[in-house]
Amino acid sequence: MATLFDPVRIGPLELANRTVRSATWEGLAEDDGRATERLGDMMVELAEGQVGLIVTGFAYVQWGGQGTTGMIGIHSDEMIPPLQAVTRRVHDAGGRIAMQLVHCGGRSRSKITGEPVLAPSGGPDELYPEEPREMTPGEIESLVEAFGEAARRARAAGFDGVQLHAAHGFLLNQFLGPRTNRRTDEWGGSIEGRSRALMESYRRVRTAVGEDFPVLIKINGQDFIEGGLEIDDTVEVCRRLCDEGIDAIEVSGGTAISGALGPAREEIDSPAREAYFRPEVTRIREAVTCPVIQVGGMRSVEVINDVLGSGEADLVAMSRPLIAEPDLVRRWLSGDLRRSLCSSCSKCFGSARGHGLRCMDGAKARRAGRDI
Repeated sequence: MATLFDPVRIGPLELANRTVRSATWEGLAEDDGRATERLGDMMVELAEGQVGLIVTGFAYVQWGGQGTTGMIGIHSDEMIPPLQAVTRRVHDAGGRIAMQLVHCGGRSRSKITGEPVLAPSGGPDELYPEEPREMTPGEIESLVEAFGEAARRARAAGFDGVQLHAAHGFLLNQFLGPRTNRRTDEWGGSIEGRSRALMESYRRVRTAVGEDFPVLIKINGQDFIEGGLEIDDTVEVCRRLCDEGIDAIEVSGGTAISGALGPAREEIDSPAREAYFRPEVTRIREAVTCPVIQVGGMRSVEVINDVLGSGEADLVAMSRPLIAEPDLVRRWLSGDLRRSLCSSCSKCFGSARGHGLRCMDGAKARRAGRDI
């Protein structure tokens, strides 16, 4: 029966334990997308905290695909040298690190990029900060190529793998959902058409990096919005990805407009509230043979080992707990099995704007026994 302390493989990559730092926007890139020394500091802290696999915050594959300031860029070869400095430091600290690749699509911002906002279908939607224009078939093909080139750069920069971001209302997720993909050409319609942009991007990435390099995906089990992606379609997409050789699937859910059913839920104050995407993970686990990663409200060793021991998932991913305690995994491995100090307030995400991601409710201070 697997536990979080056991080693595991993702494709050719062997990890020391079954924990993953789920991709989280750090807000620590330069205006042009270059990685900074402060970003490296954060990644090293996670590596020293013995996280099994670190996944970076989302990195845009095209300049027009930025959704906010401070995002990492992987859209140009000029991004490679500063990223090499980050991966070198992580490896020196004994860590493993993958880069998450994204295009924000209708959630991009023209005020940042100076370029039109693009989405699978045009028109206003509550999900989008501004009204996007429908992508042409040629622009979709350029997107597919951009994902492949971004993966090539990530490998050249020394990353141990890449993860496609097809969750949380960003462009690949927008293609999957009928609400945001109303196209009638080969890129829309049935789930086969709506998943074409994702499948073609995966194939292009695989061609770019080869079979000996881990390619993961983060995907919504459900969007939890009216007209959004639902679990039956996600199961079909995951089955096809597994058949084509994806190395691991991280199952998340929700979007920026999903309210209480969003990706980062609050009041995770008991084991019963943890692992809140478990129903979606269970459905996908039944359909695939590749490793599955459970994310969403993981706070205690008790729940993590229950998820792993049941076989529902092969690894577990955490975001906010590792913001509050970058050394959480090391603490657990040392025998201190107390629950994460994270209060699930989500104030940390607002902190990244101009300052860099950090805990805002004093978890580190509580850990040190100080008054706050």
